[in-house]
Amino acid sequence: MKEDAGKISLNAESLELKALCDEYRKNNQIAPENFDLYNVKRGLRNPDGTGVMAGLTLICNVHGYLIDDAVRIPDKGRLCYRGVDINDIVNACVAENRFGFEEVAWLLLFGSLPTRNQLESFKNVLAECRELPEYFAEDMIIKAPSRNVMNKLARSVLALYSYDDNPDDTSLENNMRQSIQLIARLPIIMTYAYQVKRRHFDKKSMYFHPLDPTQSTAESILNAIRPDRSFTDEEAKLLDVCMIIHAEHGGGNNSTFTTRVLSSTGTDIYSAIGAAIGSLKGPRHGGANHRVMMMMNELMENVKDWKDDDEISAWLGRILRGEVSDHSGLIYGIGHAVYTLSDPRAVILRTQAEKFAEKCGMAEKLKLFERVERLAPKVFAKETGKAKVMCANVDFYSGLVYEMLGIPSDLFTPLFAVSRIPGWCAHRMEELETCGRIIRPAYRSLAKNRLYVPIDRRTEAQSEK
Repeated sequence: MKEDAGKISLNAESLELKALCDEYRKNNQIAPENFDLYNVKRGLRNPDGTGVMAGLTLICNVHGYLIDDAVRIPDKGRLCYRGVDINDIVNACVAENRFGFEEVAWLLLFGSLPTRNQLESFKNVLAECRELPEYFAEDMIIKAPSRNVMNKLARSVLALYSYDDNPDDTSLENNMRQSIQLIARLPIIMTYAYQVKRRHFDKKSMYFHPLDPTQSTAESILNAIRPDRSFTDEEAKLLDVCMIIHAEHGGGNNSTFTTRVLSSTGTDIYSAIGAAIGSLKGPRHGGANHRVMMMMNELMENVKDWKDDDEISAWLGRILRGEVSDHSGLIYGIGHAVYTLSDPRAVILRTQAEKFAEKCGMAEKLKLFERVERLAPKVFAKETGKAKVMCANVDFYSGLVYEMLGIPSDLFTPLFAVSRIPGWCAHRMEELETCGRIIRPAYRSLAKNRLYVPIDRRTEAQSEK
């Protein structure tokens, strides 16, 4: 008589699903000491925390430490786009009171600073490319809403493949065309996806304002998300600075490496960029700025005296012990894989926030963020016993600056994506033009050889062996 197989419920709380997960855990345990035994570099990290060298690039340099006699020495953070210091770019744009994101996009794509005529021509091309394909918004965004804008960004980028007459050509000329179109279109897709999300899931008004070809990328974003299309020049310039510092961060960050891994297979640009967006969505990558604000909002609700170092430190200790926040044991926005003494992007954002905080009534909130930045390394050392040099990273202040601009939290990580796409596209083209090998690291198998057992002779005891 055959045993009744029964039904399996995939409800998250069902006993059947729990049993399936127990079956998985029973057969999928790898002892942590095995990683050291076989010299496996988890996360493609060396034992000292530095990244495994996986490639060469002309696009960006991320500097956060020095190496002396194989010892990692903390150093002031420095970020250079094509050899140009990010501080010099931002300071020039601020001093000349002009937008800089489009200039940075040119620099990253082509490798040189544009002349005035080149920059104006490039801005005009971007403006012309902002318009989405006919019926794209209706068919791909409005009719298929998503409660997560990052999810909609990735799906929309993949959908653009169907609207491209030549999507699979990986020549430099075709990739350049596709890259410029994606840089122009992604901000529009983001704002459309946000409006549809508001209407469908939040039950709020949805509005689509006409595009203005004279506006910069930062202006076009504020134009699209403000109900009355009203914003100040100062607000737009602050958003522009945010976009400049998020535009690129080397080939080793997870989303850019994702772009290069997929590009190395020879796949189309839409698949590569869609995957990069999926990578950036993760809370340990681009999604961290949203987690920072969630963490800080909880801290602000539970710490009565925002000026009391001891009370703030006590709450940070609870975060590290996994007792509060999202129970991950992480203080989001503190610490970085490369930067040690400082993250230049965070320094720029903190400086910009100090200029803007008083005007929008957030001066005390900014001071609290600065206290957490100062106290977190000390609390980490006390809780873990590790004297690790760490600093606030870009995610710690970006969400706060977006909040100062009245930008909803739904757009914190998507803004990271629309800022980073020039860097992704630059790395895709560099991978295709200079590398020429599919990226294929190795994994050591720990599975033991065993005989195949016919299905009617299997028992639970045999399956456990």
